[in-house]
Parts: sequence; structure tokens; C-alpha cells
Amino acid sequence: MSAADTGRPRGRSPVRAQGTVVAAVAVGGGAGAAVRYAAVVWWPTPAGSFPWTILWVNVLGCAVIGVFMVLVAEARTAHRLLRPFFGTGVLGGFTTFSTYAVDVRGLFEAGRHGTALLYLAATPVVALAAVWAATAVTRRALTRRQS
Repeated sequence: MSAADTGRPRGRSPVRAQGTVVAAVAVGGGAGAAVRYAAVVWWPTPAGSFPWTILWVNVLGCAVIGVFMVLVAEARTAHRLLRPFFGTGVLGGFTTFSTYAVDVRGLFEAGRHGTALLYLAATPVVALAAVWAATAVTRRALTRRQS
């Protein structure tokens, strides 16, 4: 297979060709995780309580990704590193499935089974609703602006 067949410049390995993308994701991910950590420090959840902070972090991150993807995929031409930096990195580091899972486990271990099940079900439903709503509102706003 020639370099032309792979879509990458001749003589560059796939790892080397993607180095700037990986760096953008890493820097963005660190920034997003730091903001999430700050939210948890500023609005801590007492042990055994409903984890509102992480729920709202995930909902906010999902709403922002809805707006962001409409803007960069449908409305404007973006720098090639913007999506990896902000979409994958910042928002991927900001939102968290792992903390959500640990919170669910902690609620079960604390005997808060109803709260654990509510959180387990509510998070994906509300997060998906946030993406859908933010995408729809952004598309509508762009359509009105273009009219």
C-alpha cells in the first residue's frame, strides 16, 4: 500500500502524523478535568447524597457539545485542531462517566438504592435531552440569523 493509498504524507508514521491532534486532546482534557474538579470542590456532594454536581456537569457538557458540534460541523469552518481540543479534550475531560459510575456504586453501598437507581436512569436521559435541545436551539438560531 502506498502513502497515497493511506491518505497520509509519504514517510510519516500514523503516530507522528497525529501527534498534534493527540497533544490538543491531552491539553484540552487536562483543562476540562481541572474545571470538573473545581466544580466538585466548590459544590461538594455529601456522602450518600444525590450527586447533583456531577449530574449538572454532565448535563452542561452535553448541552455545550450540542451547540459546539452544530457550530463547527454545520455553520463554520473550524481549525482542524478545534474539535479534538475542545470537543474531545475539554468536554471529554469535563464530563465524566467514571465518576458517575463511582457515584452510583457509592449510593448502592450506602443503602440508597432508590437514589442510586434514579441517578443511574436520570443521568443519560437528561444528558441526551440536553444534547438534543441544545442542538435544536442552535440550529433554529442559525436559521433565523440567516433569514
